[in-house]
Amino acid sequence: MKISVFPSYGSLNSKPVFDAFIKNLQNKNENFQINKWDHDTDVAVIWSVLWQGRMRNNFKIWKEFTSMKKPVVVLEVGGIKRNTTWKMAINGINRDADFANEQYSKDRWKKFNIEFKPWKRSGKNIIVCGQHDSSEQWKNLPQMNTWLLEQVTQIKKVTDKKIIIRPHPRNPISIKMAGVETQMPKRDINTYDDTDFTKQLEDAHAVVNHSSNPAMQAVFNGVPVFTSESSLSYEVANKDYDKLSKPETPDREEWAHKLCHTEWWIDEIEKGLPWSRIREKLIEKYNVRN
Repeated sequence: MKISVFPSYGSLNSKPVFDAFIKNLQNKNENFQINKWDHDTDVAVIWSVLWQGRMRNNFKIWKEFTSMKKPVVVLEVGGIKRNTTWKMAINGINRDADFANEQYSKDRWKKFNIEFKPWKRSGKNIIVCGQHDSSEQWKNLPQMNTWLLEQVTQIKKVTDKKIIIRPHPRNPISIKMAGVETQMPKRDINTYDDTDFTKQLEDAHAVVNHSSNPAMQAVFNGVPVFTSESSLSYEVANKDYDKLSKPETPDREEWAHKLCHTEWWIDEIEKGLPWSRIREKLIEKYNVRN
């Protein structure tokens, strides 16, 4: 197996993740090269599928490899323990990707030390979380403002609760409509992260999110979610706005056991725990040579 790793096109917080990943490749005597690829490269390793800033260069790599039907392993910031645990998957970062997590231990979830808050039965607001439409996660979907307007229109048909639009921190959008308020996330000046979502969830009746991390955080905090099939929270999500007045509140335990095998600590990446799963899957499913 010949691997091309592209740390130069990662976000600022990607360096320790790439360093750990590359150290594992070195320890396992893998055949790999840095920031270059050639005709006999079997798999590329990139950071994120958001084609913006430093990561814009990854789009060409993504297009080249996917057009040749060669797999792309994607590293990305995690959503369970943000900036502490990190995603690793084949061909994406959401439920459409392959995390090689069909086999999972029920004990691993304990390591994350997250206690689910009881499901809420009511709240003041419906929070609609936007995403970045320069991401591969948003492929073949309408522009973000169009999607947000569509969700608001559908929600207003079934509830008169206040609707809060929460755009992606780097994709500011405002919807002007009666009963709708846009609230930009409050950002940590040292990171890309918001700092106020957990507080905002205290008054939330439900969260609407296509396929990114806010749905996951809402589920942890006991707020019912409405997502697409591409969301990693889909198994515990509502699918129909007709249920907005009384959302379903499914059991979260089995979902969490599988979910926690999508994210890994730096030391686990260095030891090769996620890569061993991914590597085996690349050979078995994606016909990559050993």
